Amino acid sequence: MEKMEKDSSYSHILKYTGIFGSVQGLNIMVGIIRNKLVAMILGPNGMGLVSIFNSTIKLLSDSTNFGIGMSGVKSISEKCDKGDSEGLRSAVLQIRSWSMLTAFFGMFLCVLLSPLLNDWTFNWGDHTLHFVFLSPVVALMAITGGETAILKGCRQLKNLAKISIYYVLGALLTSVPIYYFFGESGIVPSLFVIALIQMLLTIACSYRLVPLRISFKKRSLEGGFSMIRLGIAFVFAGIMGSGAEFVIKSFLNNTGSLNVVGLFNAGYMMTMTYVGMVFSAMETDYYPRLSAIQGTGKTLNDCVNKQIEVCLLLVSPLLVLLMTGLPILLPLLYSEKFLPVMGMVQISIFAMYMRAITLPISYISLGKGDSTSYLLMEACFDIAIVLLIILGYRLCGLTGIGVGITICSVLNLIMLLIYMHWRFEYKISRFVIQFALTQIPFGCAAYLLTYIHNPLIYWPLGAIVTVGSMWYSIKVLKSKTHLWESLKRRMKR
Repeated sequence: MEKMEKDSSYSHILKYTGIFGSVQGLNIMVGIIRNKLVAMILGPNGMGLVSIFNSTIKLLSDSTNFGIGMSGVKSISEKCDKGDSEGLRSAVLQIRSWSMLTAFFGMFLCVLLSPLLNDWTFNWGDHTLHFVFLSPVVALMAITGGETAILKGCRQLKNLAKISIYYVLGALLTSVPIYYFFGESGIVPSLFVIALIQMLLTIACSYRLVPLRISFKKRSLEGGFSMIRLGIAFVFAGIMGSGAEFVIKSFLNNTGSLNVVGLFNAGYMMTMTYVGMVFSAMETDYYPRLSAIQGTGKTLNDCVNKQIEVCLLLVSPLLVLLMTGLPILLPLLYSEKFLPVMGMVQISIFAMYMRAITLPISYISLGKGDSTSYLLMEACFDIAIVLLIILGYRLCGLTGIGVGITICSVLNLIMLLIYMHWRFEYKISRFVIQFALTQIPFGCAAYLLTYIHNPLIYWPLGAIVTVGSMWYSIKVLKSKTHLWESLKRRMKR
């Protein structure tokens, strides 16, 4: 019985990681085409400008949305698990009402702070009007966040996958023509159109699931205070996270140049965003499952550890492939102008091994509704990442940033293991340690190969290391799930 439950758990995690990983893979393929075209049209300077505007919008959005996009998932998920239809409708009403209020608040604050945002972000030109025109984007993001929380809490995984696919296609088909005809002048309109597309796609699904109903009556709003209290932690964490990104990019813009910001953003996207397709199941499947676990102990540890194990096994071969294929992938995804960021990306890849372990652990405090612990861990990480990136850039330029990101990830893992063991009795499994000690050396070998400049030696050895990492992951997953036998049965049919 225990073995069956174990297999079922691994199969479930692998299934939904595979579903959303595949969706993210398609999204990334479309995103690669979009980024390639945008990079060719705008160049590093234009990409840097897009990055700065996006960071500022995200900072304002995270500062004003009361964390409804995350706390709302927990609220809806609890009602769904209990089969409480009336409670579900009430929770949806609260989320939508508060989302609308935060939308107006965020838009107003963006307009109000636009002169200050210009002074803090740029040391050239006047971009105040740009931030004013970007204020509706903040409102659209708030509405989208609330409706997405409803879909996640109701386990509408297929709808979320469809939204994700249609969104990247819509972004490709609208933003590229705008940039082509208007150049950098089209950045602000493009950001608005993309946000509008995402909101329309999301409400098309969520309104069909639960018809639109909004109330600003005191009784309706008061019912959501428990959700808002948890959400306040997300607000502060979002402010710190977006603020850290804002400070880093402003520092690079003022100390270096807009070109450096564009290079940094490209490198950050290659490591954090593209590899992040394996982590996409976190908020859609893992977080609701974790939230449903009562108390601490073995059940909690098993849930977290199995998620880490699957993440490590899936992401490790991708990291080796990225490391070895970077000389081709970087100019292919962007252009040869972005080659100076290669050293940063190569070293930052090691941070992704740490992220595969730390991300499931960091969700423990969220699943338990412990906003203080979540906020404390986020604060420590954000302070460390800012300091280490600034120090790394001053010492070794863009490559130093990669070193800073990796060191910060290692320190974050150590801190989480100590704190989560003390606070929630979490213990890392021997399988996590075993998989990490087996897969990380493959990454180290791939990194050492980057010092070989003879392609006749580099590529065969790179292929061997990649296949070795892939073989180990497949071997372990095959032994822990029934999906392999299921796949063979389907192929025989």
